Amino acid sequence: MFRKVRGRTVGLALFAGVLGALLVVGARFAWEMRDITALRADGDAAQGTYQQDPERADRTASAVLDGIAREAPEPPMDTQAFGGDAPAHWRTAGWQPSEPLEARPAPAEPAIGALFSPGADGDDDHHCSGGVVHSPGGDLVVTAAHCVYRGGFRTNLAFAPGYHDGMAPYGVWVPTRIDLDPRWAEDQDPDHDVAFLRMRRPGHPGQRLEDVTGSATILFSAELPAPARLMGYPNGQEQPLDCRTTARPAGPTQLRLDCADVPNGTSGGPVLTDGHVLIGVIGGRDGGGDDETSYSVYFDEGIRSLYGRATRGSTPAG
Repeated sequence: MFRKVRGRTVGLALFAGVLGALLVVGARFAWEMRDITALRADGDAAQGTYQQDPERADRTASAVLDGIAREAPEPPMDTQAFGGDAPAHWRTAGWQPSEPLEARPAPAEPAIGALFSPGADGDDDHHCSGGVVHSPGGDLVVTAAHCVYRGGFRTNLAFAPGYHDGMAPYGVWVPTRIDLDPRWAEDQDPDHDVAFLRMRRPGHPGQRLEDVTGSATILFSAELPAPARLMGYPNGQEQPLDCRTTARPAGPTQLRLDCADVPNGTSGGPVLTDGHVLIGVIGGRDGGGDDETSYSVYFDEGIRSLYGRATRGSTPAG
């Protein structure tokens, strides 16, 4: 009888210990979810649009500049820097893919940057990438929708073009407006993993992003296969990487980009052809790919329509 009672006592103690541990983990998870939820906003999910609160955006920029990155004196902007090459026609200019076909560290470029989300949201300081694209307002960045919308629009976003080694040489910019396809907001459809962000630089009213960094020209319905270069910022690394490969169709809605070692954090990074021509962003199928292959949504007429909506959206002054 003693053994039975003792075994039951030990069993109850173990159960109580496990239950206590689960309660601690559950409380911690609930606390973390509270923090994450506080950094999300509903916006207009039915339209796929979020208008950022200026004061909240300014606090995000301050959080990035308060210990994460520092602004350096702006270097002269090289208008040929986006894409690394002069705007030659790669199909006829002797362009070659990377050898071996894997990503490697690359110098930072003015119109490609890291996307930050400071605060307790479960991500690294910079968790995605983006690129400046030409627009009438000169203020547009393109990235992956999953970088800016998960259970709501992220409210703690900031973009540092040309970021490297803890420096933001072209300033820290924050969204005034985010546009994505409502089908992404509804069920994270990988065929709509694209978002456009209209940006401003706190403390520099009237300054246009494109005038500071240059931009890529966006191309819709690109002819495939096409020579391509992808670029982005891995989580936890202080400089970007790139890879030259070939963009091939992966069904009617996706681009396939075979290249090894393109890790998390590069999502939203630009896919370029002919130097300065943007044909996609890392994302889409399988959250952007795996260790050997990356994907992008194919920029079709639907993305053209989204781009048009983003460029027509109103932007607050200041």
